[in-house]
Amino acid sequence: MAGITLFDYQQKAINNMKNGCILCGGVGSGKSLTALSYYYLKNDGDVSTLLGGDYITMGDPPKDLYIITTARKRDTLEWDKELIPFLLSQNPEDNLYSNKVIIDSWNNIGKYSEVQDAFFIFDEQRVVGSGAWVKAFLKICRSNEWILLSATPGDTWMDYIPVFVANGFYKNRSEFIREHIVYSRFSKFPKVDKYLNTGRLIRLRNSILVNMDFDRQTISHHEDVYVSYDISKYKDIMKRRWNIWDDIPIENAGELCYLLRKVVNSDEKRQVALLQILEKHPKAIIFYNFDYELELLKQLLKCNGNCGGCCGNEDVCFGEVAEWNGHKHQPIPESEKWIYLVQYNAGAEGWNCTKTDTIIFYSQNYSYKIVAQASGRIDRLNTPYTDLYYYHLKSRSGIDLAISKALKEKKKFNETGWLSKMDKNLKK
Repeated sequence: MAGITLFDYQQKAINNMKNGCILCGGVGSGKSLTALSYYYLKNDGDVSTLLGGDYITMGDPPKDLYIITTARKRDTLEWDKELIPFLLSQNPEDNLYSNKVIIDSWNNIGKYSEVQDAFFIFDEQRVVGSGAWVKAFLKICRSNEWILLSATPGDTWMDYIPVFVANGFYKNRSEFIREHIVYSRFSKFPKVDKYLNTGRLIRLRNSILVNMDFDRQTISHHEDVYVSYDISKYKDIMKRRWNIWDDIPIENAGELCYLLRKVVNSDEKRQVALLQILEKHPKAIIFYNFDYELELLKQLLKCNGNCGGCCGNEDVCFGEVAEWNGHKHQPIPESEKWIYLVQYNAGAEGWNCTKTDTIIFYSQNYSYKIVAQASGRIDRLNTPYTDLYYYHLKSRSGIDLAISKALKEKKKFNETGWLSKMDKNLKK
């Protein structure tokens, strides 16, 4: 059986990897294959297999392999496909070896906190803060070999605390805070004012961060498509703080931002702009945030011939429409014309598509990490396309501009902070 052929940057990454490292590579860089190749070598595999030679078996049994990933990657069997070249499988009958192979989601990480002397691959970094996932993660790391895969390993030093503790750099979270963090005295909630001894933090991060540097063959074209919105309705909600749909007072910042965005995202001009883009791209993925957007999109894209996309009338039919969200998990269509409606939180990561070169962001997401993950769905190593097109529909409303600014600065948009700023400006 033929072996696995790694790219040069993947081979270089494996040479730099060690227990407790973070394998950092952009979306579509092949982190999964690289991680499994590292596991293969750590369990007496032969390097010639990874250079295109015949497959040489590992020592039997290799360590039990646990892969903790997103629910979507687990459910779509993405990791199962990556295991095939290594002759590994969750199914004992298909597994060449007598070891145990488990693939599960972060939601179930607590089930494996008692496992010992195994090898864990933590996929899509979820270990931030100090909750149940982090506690289970730290317990697992004390008794097993492990590596962590991430496209965006951390924005602040606080994000690195669990990994630093797991590597033994600090005894616990309290020790890290005591040595490196000064909190603001004037904030009503814990807010970091500054970090101390960042030189040490940089050295520690560099000691565990393994970057996969590679030159993408694709060219990404990001285009902002600005559309108008109902300014009077927007201002009325902002001024009166009144829910015009349910005819009740608005109770909090989250509800106010939701309603402001509903005014902006539901505007007919945005829908027209979307249709104009789809006229140029017969196969497209559309990302959206809210259920009302989904219903709007389904009605907008519904074939006037009620034929499910097979009427052949180019003027009324945009082809087959499929969904991936909290309600439906439909596969990507196989037809000549199709549209795939994907809710950000449900489908920004954990699946690949090489059947189209187009993603349309119908509305903006608050998190730049999610947007980056969503963009990577079509930017894969095996895509047949060179040019990839990303259309960002947005308005020049206050909330859209603020979200755009936060994304540009690689920050997460903060509703409460933005509204507080707006209210201060209104009082002036």
